[in-house]
Amino acid sequence: MRLNSTQGRWLLLATVLGSSLAFLDGSIVNIALPAIQRDLGSGVAGLQWTINAYTLTLAALILVGGSLGDRWGRRRVFVAGVVWFALASLLCAIAPNIEFLVAARALQGIGAALLTPGSLALISASIALGDRGAAIGAWSGFAGVSTAFGPLLGGWLVEAVSWRAVFYLNLPLAAVVVFITLRHVPESRDDEVEGRIDFTGVALTAAGLATLTYGLVGSQVLTSLLGVLLLIAFVVQQRRSPHALVPLELFANRTFTGANLSTFAVYGSLSGAMFLLVLQLQFVSGYSPLASGAATLPITLIMLLFSARAGRLGQRIGPGWPMTVGPLIAAAGLLLLLPIGREASYAADVFPGVMVFAVGLTLLVAPLTTTVLAAAPTRQAGIASGINNAVARTASLLAVAALPPIVGIGGADFADPDVFSPGFRLGMVVCAFLLVCGGVVAGVLIRNNEGSVNAVD
Repeated sequence: MRLNSTQGRWLLLATVLGSSLAFLDGSIVNIALPAIQRDLGSGVAGLQWTINAYTLTLAALILVGGSLGDRWGRRRVFVAGVVWFALASLLCAIAPNIEFLVAARALQGIGAALLTPGSLALISASIALGDRGAAIGAWSGFAGVSTAFGPLLGGWLVEAVSWRAVFYLNLPLAAVVVFITLRHVPESRDDEVEGRIDFTGVALTAAGLATLTYGLVGSQVLTSLLGVLLLIAFVVQQRRSPHALVPLELFANRTFTGANLSTFAVYGSLSGAMFLLVLQLQFVSGYSPLASGAATLPITLIMLLFSARAGRLGQRIGPGWPMTVGPLIAAAGLLLLLPIGREASYAADVFPGVMVFAVGLTLLVAPLTTTVLAAAPTRQAGIASGINNAVARTASLLAVAALPPIVGIGGADFADPDVFSPGFRLGMVVCAFLLVCGGVVAGVLIRNNEGSVNAVD
């Protein structure tokens, strides 16, 4: 279908709103962390697990979500994920303690793992080839907007209602997504897929990520090493499995490999930086939840206005330049945030860095997503999307787990400005370095003539 047709617009709306559930919740909870800490009496590890429990199950199971969609129908699995996500959100909203909240967040991640790859795969499988770059650009832009808009919306809800309203918000939105999808979105699947789902690979992935995350949060070297070994075992098992969860032949394509390596660096930096920034603004600068959320509003506006254009630009000139220059600009933006401290001025200390970061992010996100799908056959759109999303969520998971102990934020006094502020500044430097690495990888491995959608078929 054409993007500008009635059905094309309905499909884009359903997939954008559905994926926004997962992306919005991935960022909106950050702004509520101080309120959750006060209400449920959590330490820094509890706050990390409030984020990481969600990201862990999302990263571990998103490949299964893509595979199930290719087999059973992308629309069917997408709708199931939206319903699951809504029910888990209700459990988060009524959580009586931090342990219950963490468990409910893990359930939320399962729903997100089912709906996220399906949203992009539905676009790739149903939108006409000539419109696909613009459609993916619009999807990427709105997904980025929902991620960036989360802190603003979360801040308002925390101040006006409660941190629990952050989770109640998902219920009506999920109902709208289910209605539109069932009424207007066509079903699609991969009729050539064979074999059973690789549950051994699923188990190794989940165990490896969970163990590695637990080790990083607790600064336990041996536990972290065990997690790494389990993930290495996963790769070895995938090479030998006749029905591998991850078709490793996709990584024979240099563009696909380069785009996923760049994704790992970029999304690790993005998640780590946003996690630290909203806490720095509240713990150190004295901003209210709403004010700290509003501080990132320029990211929302820039991505909303220009992401679709960035997608078209990447399709016209190739993704190499945007994916190289974008991370470098974003890195400069993070370095401009270093002066944020006590009584920070928004105009002088926050706004310039946020604006520069937004420009860099807008340049790279849409071409990055388009490049991943361009390097995979159309029939493998679900699994290619799943792999890229798994890489992004794994990067987010490890960044939030590893950054606080690396930069010295921990212990009972982690919210003390004298403890948190130096850690924040070091964390911004680390995140900027990750962005530079992502840009360098893209510059080396991705050529400008390899950006057409579904170039390999």
